[in-house]
Amino acid sequence: MIRSVIVAGAGQTAAVAARTLRRRGFEGDVLLIGEEHVAPYQRPPLSKEYLAGEESGGDLCLLTEKWCGDNDVELRLGTRVAAVRGAERAVELADGSVLRADALLVATGGRPRRLPGVEGERVRYLRTVADADRLRADIRPGAHVIVVGAGFIGSEVASTALAGGARVTVVERAGHPLAHVLGARMGAACAALQRASGVDLRTGETVREYAESGGHAAVLTGSGRVIEGDVVVVGVGMVPNVEPLAGSGIELDDGVVVDEYCRTSVEGVYAAGDVARHYHPLFDQRIRVEHFDHASGHGMAAAKNILGQRVPYTSPHWFWSDQFGRNLQYAGHAREWDEIVVRGRVEEFDFVAFYLDKGVLRAAFGMDRGGEVAVARSLVAARAVPDPAALRDEDTDLTELL
Repeated sequence: MIRSVIVAGAGQTAAVAARTLRRRGFEGDVLLIGEEHVAPYQRPPLSKEYLAGEESGGDLCLLTEKWCGDNDVELRLGTRVAAVRGAERAVELADGSVLRADALLVATGGRPRRLPGVEGERVRYLRTVADADRLRADIRPGAHVIVVGAGFIGSEVASTALAGGARVTVVERAGHPLAHVLGARMGAACAALQRASGVDLRTGETVREYAESGGHAAVLTGSGRVIEGDVVVVGVGMVPNVEPLAGSGIELDDGVVVDEYCRTSVEGVYAAGDVARHYHPLFDQRIRVEHFDHASGHGMAAAKNILGQRVPYTSPHWFWSDQFGRNLQYAGHAREWDEIVVRGRVEEFDFVAFYLDKGVLRAAFGMDRGGEVAVARSLVAARAVPDPAALRDEDTDLTELL
């Protein structure tokens, strides 16, 4: 009988888990422990609408004070979990106190990967509301914003800065933005979008040195170029927050290892969201994903399994990004593929690309093609083997392939 649940973390995953526990009729104690001093909130707008000043902090809120009061959910904010005691289903807080529960959910999320040697008053990393507030002050007409990393966070920041009147230079070590996810062909399409929008995109470049002087920032690239600007935003990926689990007996491997039921290697301890490296039955491999939809779905699945419902997490991954006036969406998961079938016009940034492996549809990526990506997600879930000619044909209704 589960009578109490502690969630180590107070972000998207934790908020959805808490809501799911109550909606599923759980009447026991629910405690969320978060290191930030603000209630759980959405992070995607931090690099877009919130950074641009189009949304307020209230717009981001996931769990209001009233909801928590009405549903008897305790938020312990500004509190760091120093250690997780797996076998005890307990957490040790920074002040030395220890809290125990019948079930423990690890949802500690992640933090920005630091770039060695790139530190200073003009360096920004983006993860929290406080980070976004600080960066917002740097985005102004005439400012030169240097972005290191052309992943989704870096590209969204570049887009927001450009829309705010700043000049933007992006430094990306790979040959194309998002090449590790999309491959060279679709990565080249993302590069073309950035350059067509006015970004000075430098691909195949690393940061060799960084310095600040006279109120300016200077980046020395691997090729010997010096790029001077007003602020440097580093977006080179995330690191899972697993330090509190050291010595806990819980298996770790680029995150907290869990099965399709969000269970860790220790009974009664679960993990979900950015920090979890989960086994996905659809793709038959362990994957760690850092996106909003996954954080929500995984948090919901964890809560259901804590309640003994034994619900496997099988949803195909899906994420989106709004940048440079376009909506980018990706569904599924493709580590490798032998064919990419394109429907639409890549050169006009109006297309969807289907990733096939031995005929099986594994993923889809599109620009301004959200409806088709949604259908592709269902096809991926069904392990469909669609006719490439039908995928390519704009007159084919993709729902007919389901």
